[in-house]
Amino acid sequence: MIEFAPDQPRWRQVAEVMRARIADGTYPPRTRVPSVLQLQAEFGIAAATGQKVHRALRTEGLIYTEPGLGSFVSDQPPPAP
Repeated sequence: MIEFAPDQPRWRQVAEVMRARIADGTYPPRTRVPSVLQLQAEFGIAAATGQKVHRALRTEGLIYTEPGLGSFVSDQPPPAP
């Protein structure tokens, strides 16, 4: 678990951890990322918070979801701004 900063929403803080893990290769392209339930267990967050994390990463093009299979790291994440 991480120590959450009180001045930012938890979903943003967890999304930042996931972005860093994707960037550093912890989750290479085409590999499965933790499910919402796994994020709940690892970070001690609510299901809705985990869903916001996944939604943000999908919106940014970092992950994609295959119904019934899970969410995976995109082949080519977008370049950093």
